[in-house]
Amino acid sequence: MKPVKRSLAIAAALSLLLPAAAFAQEAEEASSPISWELAVTNDYVFRGLSQTDEGPAFQAGLTYTTPVGIYAGVWGSNVDFGPGDPDFEVDAFVGYNVDFNDSLNFDILFNRYGYPKAGASNYNELIAALTFAETYSVSVAYTDDVFNSSTDSWYYSLGASWGLPADFTLDVSAGVTEFEDGTVGRDYKDWSVGIGKSFGPLTVSAAYVGTDGKGRDAYGYIADNRLVVTLSVGQ
Repeated sequence: MKPVKRSLAIAAALSLLLPAAAFAQEAEEASSPISWELAVTNDYVFRGLSQTDEGPAFQAGLTYTTPVGIYAGVWGSNVDFGPGDPDFEVDAFVGYNVDFNDSLNFDILFNRYGYPKAGASNYNELIAALTFAETYSVSVAYTDDVFNSSTDSWYYSLGASWGLPADFTLDVSAGVTEFEDGTVGRDYKDWSVGIGKSFGPLTVSAAYVGTDGKGRDAYGYIADNRLVVTLSVGQ
């Protein structure tokens, strides 16, 4: 799900998982233990599905990282799932990030997806990611209570990021969502191809994202292919 200024390999995988993870990655490298980010995007897309009914989103995150790699924070965005609540998503998370060596990074976090005034939809998820040579990443997410339904769900993703001339970056990712119970949701695949560039504290990114035919059949227009443009600032 979202913008990040640090390793775009992590972004390729975790931006479709959880923006909070991206904040934690950035915080690890910052001189201050506290990092923050503000972003505006034309569409909040999570695992290929629009969370704002194809409308814009304003997002903010705050992370505190300890010297030993343990971090915690919050992230929020407006959402639109139709008439009535919720109007906002507020996630709380705690995790651990460590470099095994110069080429291998590991990140694991526990995230609480929260929807004020619609608590029946709140649920927890465990997310783990490996990043190789700051370029390639693989991630797995698991919940035993997706959408507060007592149903198991898994998300698997692969991502990669490459530097381009003029300090641009190219990010690609692909993911698979699986549900234990087909009455809660239908399995589908998602993908993203994006380009980004930082101008000091400002990062501009544009990504073309979408889902496979199963995703579009199951979730309708919110799963259609689309261009997502994001502006973010933070430290």
